[in-house]
Amino acid sequence: MSRRPHRALAAVCTAAVLALASAAPAHADVIRDQQWALEALHADRAWQTTRGQGVTVAVLDTGVDADHPDLAGQVLTGRDLIGFGAERGDPSWALHGTAMAGIIAGRGSGPGRAGGVLGVAPEARILPVRVILESKDPARAKARKTRGSALADGIRWAADNGADVINLSLGDDSESAHPDPGEDSAIQYALSRGVPVVASAGNGGEKGDRTSYPAAYPGVIAVAAVDEYGAHASFSTRRWYATVSAPGVDIVVANPDGHYYIEWGTSAAAAFVSGVVALVRSAHPGLDPAQIKKLLADTARDAPAGGRDDARGYGTVDPVEAIEAGYRLRPADPNAQAAPTGHRGRYFGAGPARPPADDRTVNWAAPLAGGLGAALLAVSVVLWRGRDAAGRR
Repeated sequence: MSRRPHRALAAVCTAAVLALASAAPAHADVIRDQQWALEALHADRAWQTTRGQGVTVAVLDTGVDADHPDLAGQVLTGRDLIGFGAERGDPSWALHGTAMAGIIAGRGSGPGRAGGVLGVAPEARILPVRVILESKDPARAKARKTRGSALADGIRWAADNGADVINLSLGDDSESAHPDPGEDSAIQYALSRGVPVVASAGNGGEKGDRTSYPAAYPGVIAVAAVDEYGAHASFSTRRWYATVSAPGVDIVVANPDGHYYIEWGTSAAAAFVSGVVALVRSAHPGLDPAQIKKLLADTARDAPAGGRDDARGYGTVDPVEAIEAGYRLRPADPNAQAAPTGHRGRYFGAGPARPPADDRTVNWAAPLAGGLGAALLAVSVVLWRGRDAAGRR
């Protein structure tokens, strides 16, 4: 088999260097008060209908800490398609994946679950599939040479093992990046099995807005990032494939080290939308991926002039309206395949430089060693790929 140049698939979130210290019970609301995104998405209103019960979200990432207090009891037995690298207790273990899982399905922790991170779909379950390594993992070079097909394999495995939604908070927009037939085929397989696929639009908004995959594969729900005021985040890639936007600035995330970090990037935005899709699937299990993608686009709020643009897609995802509008749709033919459409182009990589620290929060600490902030600066988590059309191995 021919050899081609390597390219990196990176998780697309970046974290501020400051971190919220683990909250004592008396200060549990410190973490929850920082979760502005739940209020912006009107999650409390959506929860009057469903909290995601009965839905499984596959998180294809660096692994998930199933013992984290905010996720205990929510994480299923998944699969490790890397097979080596950092292990529990190491500073480069399951940082990014745990953060994304918390955004999707965190249940909170402490007395009355009043502390910790609360996810968009707190009764959904997480199916972890390890397909990438953190940037600080010493085994990354080995993964670069031997695990080029992990993402495609993980998508197929998740689709065959109970996933109702697949979250891909990762991507590549490097100059050498390009579509991979194996990944494209895996995504189309998942869609044909009735599993919506959500991916980050990319963090290249200040670096040329190069096209990113997997966000640009046909049928994918590609998510751009907005800030607390609903404005497009400057780092968020502007491209034709953007479906909707979601919060991606100053997002509190859980970490295996026991701290909570302030993160920013389209990784977080994609995780929020995966949580929204979980709510929609819980309320309307008969809808297929194409229907759900269109539903999110049709019900998005704060639509750009003209109805859509490359910066924010069709607007900010609105779980309340999506759930309500879902009642007016007929369930898809279970024997029919989803009919994803879209363009094919080129790809994205590391997030932008760290933004100025935000001093609005209290009880700050900076435990960078082994923390999410250190792990996700610059090139967050990387899967080296080098075969076939994607230049893997």
